[in-house]
Amino acid sequence: MSKTPADQPKLLSGGNPQIAKGYGDAPVQAYIDAMPGWKSEVGRRLDEIVTRAVPGVQKAVKWNSPLYGMEKDRWFLGVHVFEKYIKLAFFMGSELDPPPPDPSKQQHVRYLNLREGELDEAQFEDWVKQASRLPGEKM
Repeated sequence: MSKTPADQPKLLSGGNPQIAKGYGDAPVQAYIDAMPGWKSEVGRRLDEIVTRAVPGVQKAVKWNSPLYGMEKDRWFLGVHVFEKYIKLAFFMGSELDPPPPDPSKQQHVRYLNLREGELDEAQFEDWVKQASRLPGEKM
């Protein structure tokens, strides 16, 4: 049975899906399914890479963003959709080697603003593995 527009989650400003807060894989998959355009396919690939690279990774959706961590409420990666890109937030990104390219006003956070066709899977997987070994951000 295909989803009708009424069944689809609301897209917030910039195209970010509005998904209810929840823990586990199901809310993350609902978010990925609701990502508009090319972003859904890339979101699915990002999730596959994280899941493969970090056995036992914890998942949640909070503040309309998927989070990945090593234990409940200790997160190393967040995902957020904008109109032209997907923002990947490495919460201890300043500790990664090399650090992700996009700075933050927060001391340790670094971003990767991922546009269509720009995913370097090997580099992303390396950052994910490194980030998963760091303490993580309590949220």
